[in-house]
Amino acid sequence: MALPVLGAAGAAAAYRAVQGAGEAVSEGAGFGETLQRAVQGAIEIGRSADAASTQALTGQGSVTDVVLAVSRAELALQTATAVRDRVVTAYQDVMRMPI
Repeated sequence: MALPVLGAAGAAAAYRAVQGAGEAVSEGAGFGETLQRAVQGAIEIGRSADAASTQALTGQGSVTDVVLAVSRAELALQTATAVRDRVVTAYQDVMRMPI
């Protein structure tokens, strides 16, 4: 599955988001809090994609904005799915360990 190309602006935004999550962990925020913030961010990205799509359908937005917003939402969903898969795999590995 190929990841969408977001360009320099999208790459910079993704970098800032990752840096912010790393700083939160180093400042004493727990893993759960960091994960919750990441999920909330993904939800907000999805909502902004919905809003951009609605604006384009009503003639108030541009197609470019819709494509960028949907690409960001798709990337956030792919990231969330990958993290979920890794957590499930780690859990299964721990459960298979002998006592």
